[in-house]
Amino acid sequence: MRTAAVISEQPVSPENIYIRLNDFTARKNQKEQGILTTPYDVPSPQFIEKLAKYLRENVDEVQPPAWASMAKTGTHVEKPPQNPNWWYIRSASILRKVYVHGPIGIEKLRADYGGRKDFGTKPEHAVKAGGSNIRKSLQQLEAAGLIQKASPQGRTMAPKGRKLLQEVAEDLQKELVKTVPELKKYQGE
Repeated sequence: MRTAAVISEQPVSPENIYIRLNDFTARKNQKEQGILTTPYDVPSPQFIEKLAKYLRENVDEVQPPAWASMAKTGTHVEKPPQNPNWWYIRSASILRKVYVHGPIGIEKLRADYGGRKDFGTKPEHAVKAGGSNIRKSLQQLEAAGLIQKASPQGRTMAPKGRKLLQEVAEDLQKELVKTVPELKKYQGE
């Protein structure tokens, strides 16, 4: 009680403390009831597609570099990506991976986006993806304030990024309930 009085610079009555505790438990109960929709609760392909569209239209810091139209994503692929919006899709996917698996570093992301390399008549082996496009995408997401560095571990979500992903997930959940009404029972309403 002493610290609360110092912060507010006025005496704190027991009724006021009770009201504050009730507000806290009410918010906690809303989260426990499932009202908060997270990226875990929606299908990842639709989530990444919706997040990529949001990044393309609303986040100015996320822009494909000049070399993105010519670069391959790793040594395991033969051609550059054919989708003209691949940079936004990859950035959205990286943002989701940081949310789900964070803190996560570039080497782990390279392994996740890698694949099998064809060595001709020799056996195929797993190879990592190129690190340049992953690194540049992480730097852009960091400049936008969506992720932040956690020095020895890699990157983690910033509060702004966490809020964005939860809002996109909630919008997607509402759209999915409109198309498939049976999903309403999973919303917690």
